[in-house]
Amino acid sequence: MSGPPHHRIFPARRDALPQIETFLAEVCEAAGLDREMGLRVTLLVEELFTNTVVHGHGADSDAPVRLACEVAPGHITLVYEDTAPPHDPFAAVASPDPSADVQDRPVGGLGVLLVSAMAQQVEYRRADDRNRISLVIGSA
Repeated sequence: MSGPPHHRIFPARRDALPQIETFLAEVCEAAGLDREMGLRVTLLVEELFTNTVVHGHGADSDAPVRLACEVAPGHITLVYEDTAPPHDPFAAVASPDPSADVQDRPVGGLGVLLVSAMAQQVEYRRADDRNRISLVIGSA
């Protein structure tokens, strides 16, 4: 049985991260999710949000970022939307070369790889002039 969806809009500003963390903690607590799952959800959203601010808008912005969560037994479905320019962060996710020295590896991309690895399902689409990322995160 699914719980009611929870949603909220935040400005694409780094100082909004504590409010996002509080929102996610409240959703996870209300749904009875364990602490580990709550921390995973928060980590993934922080990564997406930081990418929106830094790469999507280039700096802090008052542009909206919408988070919607729906909890069902054993998993949470999260829909993350921003109004940054179109970009599918999962289109070219590649694992880093483990034999390469850290200095020789390209900068960036590890956060998106982390999101892909920690979510059971990841989907990107452009809809209504927004980047929409849907994640399904299950209990470990």
